[in-house]
Amino acid sequence: MPRLVDHAERRRAILEVTWRLIAAKGADAATMREIARQAGYANGALSHYFPNKEALIEAAYVYVSEQTDERTRAATVGKRGLAALRAFLVELVPSDEITRLEAKIVLPFWSRTLTDGRLARTNDAQLQRWRDKLVALIKEGREDDEVRTIVANEVIAEQLLAMAMGLQILGLLPEHPTSRELQLSLIDTHLTGLKSPEPGSG
Repeated sequence: MPRLVDHAERRRAILEVTWRLIAAKGADAATMREIARQAGYANGALSHYFPNKEALIEAAYVYVSEQTDERTRAATVGKRGLAALRAFLVELVPSDEITRLEAKIVLPFWSRTLTDGRLARTNDAQLQRWRDKLVALIKEGREDDEVRTIVANEVIAEQLLAMAMGLQILGLLPEHPTSRELQLSLIDTHLTGLKSPEPGSG
């Protein structure tokens, strides 16, 4: 009887190898041949799941984004408003081993979005989901009288997202990266400022 192949598990294993290889050695090193070798498959086996390297990199980015989304959901369970905002943001910044590894695949993916419309749309969709979640949590903060700033919810969400995306870069600098402590302090300082009616007076 022929051995049954779990295609979903094989696809997941390929994506796991891909994003870790990109994180360790960069996108240029993540050739189809090297990914197949590290995953333990024949080179041609990858084409059954991904037609080319760009499709594989896109899928790896989506896979990493889904992992991030799962962590943010778990981190915000039972929390509202500012507490949930903080928990959400901590999962977006490269403040520990896993989030730093994930940032190392996000950065090369971003560079590819500048010249690839399909990748740009994938990235835009993910960022919009994060914007929507941030706005929802900010609204909860207003309902609980924690967020009192007159700044519009959408502007706050964009500020928080810009801070998190900036830390994706600063937290990975080869020399003098922004430390975990400073990343968390930046998040806390910004969230504290939301408690004051006047911008910047918190």
